[in-house]
Amino acid sequence: MLDFTAPRHAIPALTVLGAALLLSACAPMSARYSQEQLPNAVKVPDGHQVAMQTVGVGKIAYECKTKKDMTGHEWVFVGPDAALNDRNGMQVGTYVGPPATWANLDGSKVTATQVAVAPAGAGNIPYQLVKANPATGSGAMQGVSYIQRVATSGGVAPSSPCGMESIGARQWVPYQADYIFWKAA
Repeated sequence: MLDFTAPRHAIPALTVLGAALLLSACAPMSARYSQEQLPNAVKVPDGHQVAMQTVGVGKIAYECKTKKDMTGHEWVFVGPDAALNDRNGMQVGTYVGPPATWANLDGSKVTATQVAVAPAGAGNIPYQLVKANPATGSGAMQGVSYIQRVATSGGVAPSSPCGMESIGARQWVPYQADYIFWKAA
């Protein structure tokens, strides 16, 4: 067996390094998520805690349709197609629709009903709060009670013309957003 003795000047540095490693091992795997900066409408009610944080990266489909009041045409939201990645960029699930479905790669998935939206800045889809329906499959989505869409970028309806000549046309718009999954505390 090899015998190693650290030089005397290295011992304090090794002690500090060891303490830092021990503290980091005891720290939570993800930083505490704060809702302080969010509009009240999309804040999760008290009594819930973050279960998972993901970054959705993908696209949203819009279709050119006649307005409901028959006064013209507009781009109408059809649904998303996105990968859900963890904070390290590794894919952990998908988000597709309709119906809006968040699925974990472990086989569990959840649909939800919209509770509220709030503006997220020009050119960005709004913040959103949805109440989850009971999950199917066993895994990470079990027990999810709310899902927040925050930190949105892009995803708004196309700026290209939508008229009689383009009825039924679909366009995909890139977007990114954080999806925060909450469970009862």
